[in-house]
Amino acid sequence: MEWLAQPEAWVALATLTALEIVLGIDNIITAVGLAEEVGVMVTAIVISIAIMMLAAKSINDFVDLHPTIKMPALSFLILVGATLVAEGAGFEFPKGYIYFAMAFSVSVEMLNLRLRKKQTEPVHLRKSAALESVGE
Repeated sequence: MEWLAQPEAWVALATLTALEIVLGIDNIITAVGLAEEVGVMVTAIVISIAIMMLAAKSINDFVDLHPTIKMPALSFLILVGATLVAEGAGFEFPKGYIYFAMAFSVSVEMLNLRLRKKQTEPVHLRKSAALESVGE
């Protein structure tokens, strides 16, 4: 519960919540357009939530072991959110550019993870001075 006192945690929560809302609205609009029956849409949502709940621990462990993966992951969220907002405003983006950027970033990070695997000790991120003073 220490995170409740950290402004950075609240900013991250607000950012992720906004992105989830944008992505959720897009998914609902897409699903309503594609699903002939609401039951199909509800079933798809329940299955996707179940898969996310099952995968959450493994993904969390992977990110804890490899903290540098947070940067491309957050970049992907921002890229997708910004693209959806821009498309909603009438701008068109060739999807190939977006997918290529994501694939390139994943490839570079996988190469970095592979090179770091040879190191004996994993990378540890330091807390900022502001966060350290809150813990005191």
